[in-house]
Amino acid sequence: MRPIRVRIGVLALALAAGLAAPGTAAAAPPGATATVPAPTAEEQRLDGDVPREILRGSGFAGAAPAFARGLGRADSYREARRVVVREGSALWRRAVDRAQGRGPAHGALSRDDDRPLYWARLAMTRELRTWEPRFGLGEPQRAALLDELERTSRGQTDIRVPRGDGVRGKGLKRVLLTGFDPFTLDRDIRISNPSGAAALALDGAVIDTADGPARVETAVFPVRWRDFAEGTVERALRPYLPGVDLFTTVSQGRVGKFDVERTNGAWRGGFPDNENVSRTETVPVADPASQPQWTTTTLPYAAITAAGTGRFPVYDNTSVTEIPAGGAQAVVRPNGPTPGSTAREGGGGNYLSNEIAYRATLLRDRLGLHGTLPGGHVHTPVLQFGAGNTDPATGAVTDPEFVRNRLDIVAQVRAIVAVAVSAPAPDRS
Repeated sequence: MRPIRVRIGVLALALAAGLAAPGTAAAAPPGATATVPAPTAEEQRLDGDVPREILRGSGFAGAAPAFARGLGRADSYREARRVVVREGSALWRRAVDRAQGRGPAHGALSRDDDRPLYWARLAMTRELRTWEPRFGLGEPQRAALLDELERTSRGQTDIRVPRGDGVRGKGLKRVLLTGFDPFTLDRDIRISNPSGAAALALDGAVIDTADGPARVETAVFPVRWRDFAEGTVERALRPYLPGVDLFTTVSQGRVGKFDVERTNGAWRGGFPDNENVSRTETVPVADPASQPQWTTTTLPYAAITAAGTGRFPVYDNTSVTEIPAGGAQAVVRPNGPTPGSTAREGGGGNYLSNEIAYRATLLRDRLGLHGTLPGGHVHTPVLQFGAGNTDPATGAVTDPEFVRNRLDIVAQVRAIVAVAVSAPAPDRS
């Protein structure tokens, strides 16, 4: 996920207490007329032919109507919350099961496709956003329900890191991996994101490595500036980083190549997100007074780039864009930032892929894990359609080359994880 001008395709505080503990929120008084929010720009895309075709072709078209029926039977906020948690969690598990070959496929769309989860979730959030219950629903309560639906349907509440023997690096290895939703949908609404597909394919998987078996747990994040400013990354990852052996955030990057991003920058470059919102500013985190301009990977980049993990080349990407200390103009630095500089782009640009890498590695460092926990960001190749299927207006939602490319990228992510979790950490002396 990087700005288009550079490449194709591409710690905040937790939510306010009223959102984190919605049970105390006051319901609207009897007879009061509540303002029902309109669907977001992201949800409005559901009305196009492509989302409908993806939902029909995967068997996910019935998820939102079933969710709406469940909401319609709820006679209290408490019951509505139970429906949201149950149906959000079920959507995530259903998407994971489909991707991993469990149960019927329910449609001709290939199992590896991440898009049914994305569009089904949006259909459910639109139902919830515009729902008018009999019992009255205050704005903080609706926001809290939407938050629950987002977290449960993204696997963020389903992370199950197995207990180890208390010694990092011994026994079953534990890996945490994150992916992203599709994005740049106004350019091509058919877009899939291979990082999200990798998250579905690897959630709960045990993979063989040179150092023994490794269990992978995954989650998916939105392509929205506001969610990141509200601390969604830190809230999801903070409980688990101290208990894993490796983490990697993953997103879609350059055409035809993987990148292990060496350095992440504290700058938002303003490229529009999935709600068509732009943000150009320093990445907003908790305790900004101690916020560094740069964070670095602790993934074993030398081992990853040297290994034969798949058909796409893998690069150790050291380039950044900075404003040098005492300077005023941005300068590209191929070998990383210079002392005292101000970030303008990390190796992964200045969009949300750079930001999740920055936030996750800053969280690692603030937890005191920089010297012991390998972690960082991997960019996948851009997922491309077949040569005769490049027109968004007339093209098919899938084709054999598109599926092959996604399967190859997902398989290579798996291979990269296997190399990374068994390799020595890079020398940071």
